[in-house]
Amino acid sequence: MRILICEDSALLREGLVRLLDDAGHEVVAALPDAADLPGAVEAAGPELCILDVRLPPTYTDEGVRAALALRAAHPGLPVLVLSQYVEERYASELITGQSAALGYLLKDRVADVRDFLDAVDRIGAGATVLDPEVVAQLLTRRARDERMARLTDREGTVLALIAEGKSNQAIAQTLFITEASVEKHITSLFQKLDLEQDEHGNRRVLAALVHLGHDQNSRATGAPQNGAPR
Repeated sequence: MRILICEDSALLREGLVRLLDDAGHEVVAALPDAADLPGAVEAAGPELCILDVRLPPTYTDEGVRAALALRAAHPGLPVLVLSQYVEERYASELITGQSAALGYLLKDRVADVRDFLDAVDRIGAGATVLDPEVVAQLLTRRARDERMARLTDREGTVLALIAEGKSNQAIAQTLFITEASVEKHITSLFQKLDLEQDEHGNRRVLAALVHLGHDQNSRATGAPQNGAPR
C-alpha cells in the first residue's frame, strides 16, 4: 500500500517509515508538518495518510484540520490519525465526517507492532478502527442516554467492540462466545438503539457513534438525533 506520513517527531516519523517499509508498504512521502500536505497528496497519490493530531506551528489542531480537509477533498482516501492522548472533540469531528475509512489510535499502540500493522491493513481496506480508549470515552460521555440504558451489560460490551472495528468473529473470540450469539446481541442492540442494520462494518461503527450523540451537523442545526429530544 502507498502511504503518506505527516508527523513532526523525527524519531517517530522515521520509525514509522522503517516499520511500514519492512511490512511491505511503500512510504511515498514523510512530512514534518501539514504545510505541503495537499500538494504531496496530489503528487504522490497515497492510498492511506497517517497524520499526527498536533503539528507545527502551534501544535494545537493543525493535524486534525489537515485530516478533515483531506477527507473533504479526497472522500475516498483512508486516513489514520495518531494522538498522544484521547481528544474527544477531534475524534468526534473526524468520526462524524461520514467519509472514507478512518483510524484514530493513540501513539502507544504503535509500540504493539502486530496490532498497529493490522490496523493499517484494515483501514487501507476500508474499515474504521478506533482505539479502545477513544471508544470508551465517547461511549462513557453518553452513558446516561436513555437509549444506552436499554442495553444489557453484554450488549454494551458488544457495541464497544463493534465501535473498535472488530469483526463478529473477533468479538466472539474476545468474549468466548459463538458468532451466532454475537449476531443475536448485535441484532438486539441495534433494535434497542433504533439503528437500521447494515452489513458494512464501517457504516455500522459510524452509525452507532453518530447515534450516541456525536453528529455535529445535527447539533449545529438543532435537529434531534434519530428521534432523541432536543
